[in-house]
Amino acid sequence: MTLEEKQDTPFKKQIRTVIFGTETRMGRWFDIGLIICILLSVLLIILDTIDSYHQQYGQVIYYAEWAFTWLFTIEYLLRFYGSVSRLAYMRSFYGIVDLLSILPSFLALIFPGANVSLAFRILRLFRVFRVLKLLRYLSEGNLLLKAMIQARRKVFIFFFSVSLIIMALSVVMYVVEGPANGFTSIPKSMYWTIVTITTVGYGDITPQTNLGQAIASLTMLIGYSIIAIPTGILTAEISHEMVVERDLRKCMNCGTRGHNLQALYCHHCGSELEQQDSEGNS
Repeated sequence: MTLEEKQDTPFKKQIRTVIFGTETRMGRWFDIGLIICILLSVLLIILDTIDSYHQQYGQVIYYAEWAFTWLFTIEYLLRFYGSVSRLAYMRSFYGIVDLLSILPSFLALIFPGANVSLAFRILRLFRVFRVLKLLRYLSEGNLLLKAMIQARRKVFIFFFSVSLIIMALSVVMYVVEGPANGFTSIPKSMYWTIVTITTVGYGDITPQTNLGQAIASLTMLIGYSIIAIPTGILTAEISHEMVVERDLRKCMNCGTRGHNLQALYCHHCGSELEQQDSEGNS
């Protein structure tokens, strides 16, 4: 038992139960109320960036935002006070996000305009996973994460190859079209190439010469040819990871492997299979 656990008081335990727990009614209502406050706070920040709302309700939004800031500050202090390990809470993802959600308001007193970054409060909505008990679906998230990690080298090579193509086409377009047609520099040509190869096509810069238009057509075709490659790479890795996880499931009666992840009974002998929790443990 740590020193902080030994110094627990009934009040501190009650705070921990309400603020960090979702099993009790009070804890569940606290988290739901917190999510509503976060949404309202972010909505106010968004509305304040609209001139008509800012001019008409700017003062009201200002006071409401400070009310939310003090509310979140008190909440952060209570979380800090009620944590079993305060240092661990401060270093955790939620602890950092909780702190970042209140700092901009106080920094805005010194650096005007810094409070716009309060929109990062939306990150606190990750707590909805705890409130709605979505942690049971983390195994699917882990599967996707594993596939992305396994595909990182292939994806890096793909993006590196695409970068070389973009640089080559940018130089060619800069030479062919030149500043007279809007291609004032190679970086500007790179911007046009990226917009074209991703099939976005803003149209703010367009080639005027016949050769430039031919190169633009080739660039568009290249874009359509390579746009599905990252999806294919990730899909292949996801399929591989699903096969790996499926092969790990073994019937304790006959020893047969290769069951579907959602299977309840062995497809060979019909015996009931051991079920896995959200972390993959039997």
